[in-house]
Amino acid sequence: MSQLRPALVCVAALTVITGLAYPLAITGVGAMLFPRQAQGSLIIRKGQVVGSKLIGQFTEDPGYFWGRLSATGDFPTNADNSGGSNLAPSNPDLRKGAEARIKALQALDPGNPAPVPADLVTASGSGLDPHITPAAAEYQVRRVAKARGMTEAEVRELVTKASHGRTLGLLGEPRVNVLELNLALRDAAK
Repeated sequence: MSQLRPALVCVAALTVITGLAYPLAITGVGAMLFPRQAQGSLIIRKGQVVGSKLIGQFTEDPGYFWGRLSATGDFPTNADNSGGSNLAPSNPDLRKGAEARIKALQALDPGNPAPVPADLVTASGSGLDPHITPAAAEYQVRRVAKARGMTEAEVRELVTKASHGRTLGLLGEPRVNVLELNLALRDAAK
């Protein structure tokens, strides 16, 4: 019994410190130093939240750029169910899904001789990746331009504006945020 009281006091103290005080302090510091990021990096247009820079948005509309496939279950880019497909490269289901996506992309742009970039036919680790590679964006330029009645040069200019280089010039890969690009397309049509 003499050891039980100190043990319970330690458990209670650590629970308060690590389960309450520390998370509240970190949340407060994050909200003060990084308010936009702490709120989810939301994109707001005309007072309405249209999405987050951090979560991919699903569309099959040929007039918009398509992001990576989502492996989030019930519906694409379900942020409540984040996770990869965990399908091995040798898994027939992965091959079938990739082949179906390749056929869909090629059917919408039958004259495009370029190979379909891998990131357009595979899911990311989270299933929510908001970015595609510049090659994946370039592959879709012709289809989007045709569907929107724009020139390829106009669409490429929007791709360039939505492109981001490596973080700090050396971390990660160049990427294009699909939601920002699609919003720019929508704004260009007005």
